[in-house]
Amino acid sequence: MAVIVALGAFLMTLAGGWTAQRVTDRRHLVLGLAGGLMLGVVGLDLLPEALRAAGGEVFGVPLALLLFVGGFLVAHVAERVLAVRQAAHGGDDGRFGEPGQGHEHGQGHGHLERVPQVGLTAAAAMVGHSLADGVALGAAFQVGGGMGVAVALAVITHDFADGFNTYTLTRLYGNARRKALMMLFADALAPVVGAASTALFTLPEEPLGAYLGFFGGVLLYLAAAEILPEAHHRHPALSTLMCTVGGVAGIWLVVGLAE
Repeated sequence: MAVIVALGAFLMTLAGGWTAQRVTDRRHLVLGLAGGLMLGVVGLDLLPEALRAAGGEVFGVPLALLLFVGGFLVAHVAERVLAVRQAAHGGDDGRFGEPGQGHEHGQGHGHLERVPQVGLTAAAAMVGHSLADGVALGAAFQVGGGMGVAVALAVITHDFADGFNTYTLTRLYGNARRKALMMLFADALAPVVGAASTALFTLPEEPLGAYLGFFGGVLLYLAAAEILPEAHHRHPALSTLMCTVGGVAGIWLVVGLAE
């Protein structure tokens, strides 16, 4: 049953990616919505789950929060290191859109520093998150039908946001459409693989909570430091802001329905 539900998540992930690529003429709205979805996923889904599952404290601070901050810092340091390395080699095509076509915006605003590897790394983290979703789905059905249905609702609905964000993140950093579609397909397949794997083993709760805390920090950095500033750079319109708020509200609705 869990694998069948995961196939629904597979289709919803692809639908999210398809939506992201079809509205590229409204890029500021796409990025505003993606930023809102990511903020909602981090604050209303990942972090509460990480705090519940990771347990324990380190020097008076919950382990999940330490890893959350660590994820934010690792994402920041990794992007700075990659950006400096690319600048040293004269690279300047790592921006949103087609590689080599980034000169229409961003002069003087630091966007010359965008590097494709950051987008691929972030998308790979989304794939890991979706894999964990599949494992959680399989484990929930092992616990009981009611739990399985609740988790299935959460996974299927927010996998649309995962697909949307995976495609957007990959393209935001200047990766080719082919790579973005490959990462999207990997993200769609991940929950199916995760759900199927629970027939063999179950991921311990504490390591899963630790991973979710770290991943939440990475996503927060990308949303707050990259996606939202890019969304408002050339189109500081009310519609962009409303898309961001709508993204957060949508995740809140999903989380509330899943409870």
